[in-house]
Amino acid sequence: MTEFNLQIQENSDGSVNAKGEHLSTPLEDAASSLLPFKDTIHCVNTKGNDRLDRYLSQELPDLSRSRIQQLIEQGNVQLNDKVCTSKKINVKLGDRITLEIPEAQPLELLAEDIPLDILYEDDQLLILNKPAGLVVHPAPGHPDGTLVNALLAHCPNLPGIGGVQRPGIVHRLDKDTTGAIAIAKTEVAHHHLQAQLKAKTARREYLGVVYGAPKAESGRIDLPIGRHPQDRKKMAIMPVEQGGRAAVTHWQVLERLGNFTLIHFQLETGRTHQIRVHSAKMGHPIVGDPVYSSGHSVGVNLPGQALHAWRLKLQHPVSGELIEVTANPPSHFTKLLEMLKRRTTL
Repeated sequence: MTEFNLQIQENSDGSVNAKGEHLSTPLEDAASSLLPFKDTIHCVNTKGNDRLDRYLSQELPDLSRSRIQQLIEQGNVQLNDKVCTSKKINVKLGDRITLEIPEAQPLELLAEDIPLDILYEDDQLLILNKPAGLVVHPAPGHPDGTLVNALLAHCPNLPGIGGVQRPGIVHRLDKDTTGAIAIAKTEVAHHHLQAQLKAKTARREYLGVVYGAPKAESGRIDLPIGRHPQDRKKMAIMPVEQGGRAAVTHWQVLERLGNFTLIHFQLETGRTHQIRVHSAKMGHPIVGDPVYSSGHSVGVNLPGQALHAWRLKLQHPVSGELIEVTANPPSHFTKLLEMLKRRTTL
């Protein structure tokens, strides 16, 4: 592994001195130019007090904040020459920070011939209608049989795009959430699509059936979400100062079905389990949700939560063309709606 002894300092005019390297503006240009080498980056804080993970994510936009937090937790960050594993620690003016990015491990995932319901495809991206029960990427307990395994068989050039263990993945859907999901087939597409999600210009719309009848016809839920303090497999409403991250969901009633309601959701952010957690918090959990609802039987055999990623709108990463894709809901979702409509008319 090559080590770069780089001292980054920002001048009053916004330019950057990178000792031993070229002048660059803005600061992230100097840092991001090193990222492809998976090496060590040294910098000096010239911006004042801030959380360590927030400071690094601002200085290194090519790395996601979650990736930076992972590197911190794994002991790959030093603060003033001492290993620091706390993402929340404050860095002060003049603090020296060293970030080591480990070399990517060889991809050990196997390509598997799993059928894909393709809604859109070209040489840059792929949009699929994900079925219930399909895990997006390998994880403990799901080493194979995932969407990533299927993608490796469908796209031979995919390995390494956007990450070793999650090639091509731009955003995720929960295992039993169905619907539209975008896959990047090139590094350019991956970077561009993630930037759209971060800038909130990509639009993700969902259909969900919830228990109960909301009093209002529409609303906006703005409550931060973080890992549940006791049950690490769950998410929960969590204050930002306790580790929660901003989460905003817009919702609108589409159809009232007795003691159930069909709701249109639009994500402004994309936190894990966001719609499921927000729906439960408003007192109307998603029908069939095994984690956040009471699990009452509704007379239809559901594989999980009745939540479907219905429509996806985004800008093509190369042509700039607006792409809008609609994914038809699965049969169990439509059967649930039909049954609830029949009950309502009785």
